[in-house]
Amino acid sequence: MAGHNKWSKIKRKKAANDSKKGANFSKLSREIQVATREGGPDPAANIRLRLAIDRAKREGMPNDTIERAIARASGANSDANSYETVIYEGYGPGGVAILAIALTDNRNRTAAEVRNAFNRNGGSLGETGSVAWQFDTVGQIVIPVNGADPDEIALVAIDAGATDVETDDDEIVITTAPGDLTSVATTLRDSGYELSDMSVTRLPQTPVDLAPNQASTALRLLETLEELDDVNEVYTNANFSEEVVAV
Repeated sequence: MAGHNKWSKIKRKKAANDSKKGANFSKLSREIQVATREGGPDPAANIRLRLAIDRAKREGMPNDTIERAIARASGANSDANSYETVIYEGYGPGGVAILAIALTDNRNRTAAEVRNAFNRNGGSLGETGSVAWQFDTVGQIVIPVNGADPDEIALVAIDAGATDVETDDDEIVITTAPGDLTSVATTLRDSGYELSDMSVTRLPQTPVDLAPNQASTALRLLETLEELDDVNEVYTNANFSEEVVAV
Protein backbone atom coordinates (compact mmCIF):
# COMPACT_ATOMS: atom_id res chain seq x y z
CA MET A 1 0.00 0.00 0.00
CA ALA A 2 1.37 3.42 -0.90
CA GLY A 3 2.10 5.49 2.17
CA HIS A 4 1.05 8.76 0.64
CA ASN A 5 0.15 10.60 -2.52
CA LYS A 6 1.06 14.09 -3.71
CA TRP A 7 -2.02 15.68 -2.11
CA SER A 8 -0.83 14.51 1.32
CA LYS A 9 2.40 16.45 0.89
CA ILE A 10 0.58 19.51 -0.44
CA LYS A 11 -1.66 19.50 2.64
CA ARG A 12 1.30 19.36 5.00
CA LYS A 13 2.98 22.32 3.30
CA LYS A 14 -0.29 24.28 3.35
CA ALA A 15 -0.76 23.55 7.06
CA ALA A 16 2.77 24.78 7.75
CA ASN A 17 2.05 28.03 5.91
CA ASP A 18 -1.30 28.48 7.65
CA SER A 19 0.26 27.95 11.06
CA LYS A 20 2.64 30.85 10.45
CA LYS A 21 -0.39 33.11 10.00
CA GLY A 22 -2.46 31.60 12.79
CA ALA A 23 -5.04 30.82 10.13
CA ASN A 24 -5.72 27.34 11.43
CA PHE A 25 -6.20 28.06 15.14
CA SER A 26 -9.99 28.17 15.07
CA LYS A 27 -10.17 24.75 13.39
CA LEU A 28 -7.62 23.29 15.79
CA SER A 29 -9.47 24.67 18.81
CA ARG A 30 -12.74 23.20 17.56
CA GLU A 31 -11.13 19.78 17.07
CA ILE A 32 -9.71 19.88 20.62
CA GLN A 33 -13.12 20.77 22.03
CA VAL A 34 -14.96 18.03 20.17
CA ALA A 35 -12.29 15.45 21.07
CA THR A 36 -12.58 16.46 24.73
CA ARG A 37 -16.35 16.24 24.66
CA GLU A 38 -16.32 12.78 23.07
CA GLY A 39 -13.46 11.16 25.02
CA GLY A 40 -12.79 13.25 28.11
CA PRO A 41 -10.12 15.84 29.00
CA ASP A 42 -7.27 13.39 29.71
CA PRO A 43 -5.06 13.02 26.60
CA ALA A 44 -3.48 9.87 28.06
CA ALA A 45 -6.85 8.14 27.82
CA ASN A 46 -8.22 9.98 24.76
CA ILE A 47 -6.23 9.33 21.57
CA ARG A 48 -8.26 11.79 19.49
CA LEU A 49 -7.51 14.56 21.98
CA ARG A 50 -3.84 13.55 22.16
CA LEU A 51 -3.52 13.79 18.38
CA ALA A 52 -5.37 17.13 18.31
CA ILE A 53 -3.04 18.57 20.95
CA ASP A 54 0.05 17.26 19.13
CA ARG A 55 -1.12 18.86 15.91
CA ALA A 56 -1.98 22.15 17.63
CA LYS A 57 1.49 22.32 19.19
CA ARG A 58 3.19 21.54 15.89
CA GLU A 59 1.28 24.39 14.28
CA GLY A 60 2.25 26.87 16.96
CA MET A 61 -0.83 27.12 19.14
CA PRO A 62 0.14 28.41 22.62
CA ASN A 63 -0.31 26.02 25.55
CA ASP A 64 -2.73 28.35 27.34
CA THR A 65 -4.95 28.43 24.23
CA ILE A 66 -4.96 24.62 24.15
CA GLU A 67 -5.81 24.47 27.86
CA ARG A 68 -8.66 26.96 27.43
CA ALA A 69 -10.13 24.88 24.61
CA ILE A 70 -10.06 21.76 26.81
CA ALA A 71 -11.54 23.64 29.77
CA ARG A 72 -14.27 25.15 27.61
CA ALA A 73 -15.25 21.72 26.31
CA SER A 74 -15.24 20.25 29.82
CA GLY A 75 -17.79 22.79 31.07
CA ALA A 76 -21.44 21.92 31.49
CA ASN A 77 -22.54 24.56 28.97
CA SER A 78 -19.77 23.93 26.45
CA ASP A 79 -20.20 25.27 22.94
CA ALA A 80 -18.55 22.04 21.77
CA ASN A 81 -21.76 20.19 22.60
CA SER A 82 -23.34 21.70 19.48
CA TYR A 83 -20.66 20.47 17.07
CA GLU A 84 -20.88 17.21 15.17
CA THR A 85 -18.64 15.43 12.68
CA VAL A 86 -20.11 15.19 9.18
CA ILE A 87 -18.41 13.48 6.23
CA TYR A 88 -19.23 14.79 2.75
CA GLU A 89 -18.43 12.60 -0.24
CA GLY A 90 -18.18 13.68 -3.83
CA TYR A 91 -16.43 13.64 -7.17
CA GLY A 92 -13.93 16.01 -8.69
CA PRO A 93 -12.79 16.57 -12.28
CA GLY A 94 -12.09 13.28 -14.03
CA GLY A 95 -14.34 11.48 -11.54
CA VAL A 96 -11.74 11.44 -8.73
CA ALA A 97 -13.05 10.64 -5.26
CA ILE A 98 -13.08 13.35 -2.56
CA LEU A 99 -13.88 13.23 1.16
CA ALA A 100 -14.42 16.42 3.17
CA ILE A 101 -14.70 15.95 6.94
CA ALA A 102 -16.35 18.82 8.77
CA LEU A 103 -17.02 19.82 12.37
CA THR A 104 -20.20 21.84 12.25
CA ASP A 105 -22.94 23.31 14.41
CA ASN A 106 -25.17 23.88 11.38
CA ARG A 107 -25.51 21.04 8.87
CA ASN A 108 -27.53 23.13 6.39
CA ARG A 109 -24.94 25.90 6.24
CA THR A 110 -22.01 23.52 5.87
CA ALA A 111 -23.73 21.33 3.27
CA ALA A 112 -24.54 24.42 1.18
CA GLU A 113 -20.94 25.67 1.37
CA VAL A 114 -19.49 22.26 0.48
CA ARG A 115 -21.95 21.77 -2.40
CA ASN A 116 -21.13 25.23 -3.75
CA ALA A 117 -17.39 24.47 -3.61
CA PHE A 118 -17.92 21.29 -5.64
CA ASN A 119 -20.24 22.91 -8.18
CA ARG A 120 -17.99 25.92 -8.81
CA ASN A 121 -14.88 23.81 -9.34
CA GLY A 122 -15.91 21.07 -11.72
CA GLY A 123 -17.14 18.57 -9.14
CA SER A 124 -20.37 17.21 -7.69
CA LEU A 125 -21.48 16.24 -4.20
CA GLY A 126 -22.35 12.55 -3.90
CA GLU A 127 -24.46 10.37 -1.63
CA THR A 128 -23.26 8.96 1.69
CA GLY A 129 -21.10 5.91 0.99
CA SER A 130 -20.46 6.82 -2.64
CA VAL A 131 -16.66 7.17 -2.34
CA ALA A 132 -15.64 6.46 1.27
CA TRP A 133 -15.04 2.79 0.43
CA GLN A 134 -12.14 3.85 -1.80
CA PHE A 135 -10.07 4.96 1.22
CA ASP A 136 -8.34 3.13 4.07
CA THR A 137 -8.16 4.68 7.53
CA VAL A 138 -4.58 4.49 8.82
CA GLY A 139 -2.15 6.15 11.18
CA GLN A 140 0.61 8.17 9.56
CA ILE A 141 3.87 9.60 10.90
CA VAL A 142 6.20 11.91 8.98
CA ILE A 143 9.88 12.31 9.90
CA PRO A 144 12.16 14.82 8.14
CA VAL A 145 15.29 13.12 6.83
CA ASN A 146 17.72 15.82 8.05
CA GLY A 147 20.71 13.53 7.54
CA ALA A 148 19.15 10.53 9.31
CA ASP A 149 19.46 7.03 7.87
CA PRO A 150 16.07 6.08 6.35
CA ASP A 151 16.89 2.37 6.66
CA GLU A 152 17.52 2.69 10.40
CA ILE A 153 14.27 4.60 10.87
CA ALA A 154 12.42 1.96 8.85
CA LEU A 155 13.82 -0.83 11.05
CA VAL A 156 12.78 0.96 14.25
CA ALA A 157 9.32 1.69 12.85
CA ILE A 158 8.68 -1.85 11.58
CA ASP A 159 9.89 -3.38 14.86
CA ALA A 160 7.45 -1.05 16.67
CA GLY A 161 4.53 -2.25 14.54
CA ALA A 162 4.47 -0.01 11.44
CA THR A 163 2.95 -1.56 8.32
CA ASP A 164 4.78 0.49 5.68
CA VAL A 165 7.68 2.94 5.39
CA GLU A 166 8.47 5.11 2.35
CA THR A 167 11.04 7.83 1.67
CA ASP A 168 9.91 10.80 -0.42
CA ASP A 169 12.58 13.43 -1.09
CA ASP A 170 13.19 15.11 2.26
CA GLU A 171 10.79 13.11 4.43
CA ILE A 172 10.04 9.59 5.60
CA VAL A 173 6.38 8.55 5.70
CA ILE A 174 5.47 5.76 8.13
CA THR A 175 2.09 4.03 7.99
CA THR A 176 0.49 2.17 10.90
CA ALA A 177 -2.81 0.68 11.94
CA PRO A 178 -4.83 3.49 13.63
CA GLY A 179 -4.58 1.79 17.04
CA ASP A 180 -0.79 1.46 16.76
CA LEU A 181 -0.10 5.08 15.84
CA THR A 182 0.70 6.33 19.34
CA SER A 183 2.94 3.41 20.31
CA VAL A 184 4.94 3.59 17.07
CA ALA A 185 5.30 7.36 17.39
CA THR A 186 6.41 7.03 21.02
CA THR A 187 9.06 4.46 20.06
CA LEU A 188 10.40 6.74 17.31
CA ARG A 189 10.51 9.73 19.64
CA ASP A 190 12.25 7.70 22.34
CA SER A 191 14.78 6.65 19.70
CA GLY A 192 15.66 10.31 19.12
CA TYR A 193 13.78 11.01 15.89
CA GLU A 194 11.90 14.26 15.28
CA LEU A 195 8.27 13.86 14.17
CA SER A 196 6.97 16.62 11.90
CA ASP A 197 3.47 15.14 11.56
CA MET A 198 1.36 12.46 13.24
CA SER A 199 -2.30 11.81 12.50
CA VAL A 200 -5.05 9.34 11.69
CA THR A 201 -5.72 9.86 7.99
CA ARG A 202 -7.43 8.40 4.94
CA LEU A 203 -5.29 6.93 2.16
CA PRO A 204 -6.68 6.18 -1.31
CA GLN A 205 -6.58 2.53 -2.25
CA THR A 206 -5.92 3.38 -5.90
CA PRO A 207 -4.48 6.84 -6.70
CA VAL A 208 -5.74 8.31 -9.99
CA ASP A 209 -3.59 10.38 -12.36
CA LEU A 210 -5.34 13.27 -14.09
CA ALA A 211 -4.73 15.16 -17.31
CA PRO A 212 -3.02 18.53 -16.59
CA ASN A 213 -6.15 20.63 -17.16
CA GLN A 214 -8.24 18.37 -14.92
CA ALA A 215 -5.52 18.27 -12.27
CA SER A 216 -5.39 22.06 -11.99
CA THR A 217 -9.16 22.27 -11.52
CA ALA A 218 -9.15 19.39 -9.03
CA LEU A 219 -6.41 21.08 -6.99
CA ARG A 220 -8.43 24.29 -6.91
CA LEU A 221 -11.48 22.35 -5.67
CA LEU A 222 -9.49 20.69 -2.89
CA GLU A 223 -7.99 24.00 -1.77
CA THR A 224 -11.43 25.65 -1.81
CA LEU A 225 -12.80 22.90 0.44
CA GLU A 226 -9.80 23.17 2.79
CA GLU A 227 -10.44 26.90 3.19
CA LEU A 228 -14.04 26.45 4.40
CA ASP A 229 -14.28 27.28 8.11
CA ASP A 230 -16.23 24.13 8.97
CA VAL A 231 -14.05 21.68 7.01
CA ASN A 232 -11.15 20.18 8.97
CA GLU A 233 -9.83 17.50 6.61
CA VAL A 234 -9.97 16.86 2.86
CA TYR A 235 -8.84 13.65 1.15
CA THR A 236 -8.73 12.55 -2.47
CA ASN A 237 -7.49 9.70 -4.65
CA ALA A 238 -6.23 12.22 -7.22
CA ASN A 239 -2.48 12.23 -7.82
CA PHE A 240 -0.72 15.40 -8.94
CA SER A 241 2.43 15.86 -10.96
CA GLU A 242 5.22 18.15 -9.83
CA GLU A 243 4.38 20.47 -12.73
CA VAL A 244 0.80 21.00 -11.54
CA VAL A 245 1.83 21.50 -7.92
CA ALA A 246 4.44 24.08 -8.91
CA VAL A 247 1.95 26.30 -10.77
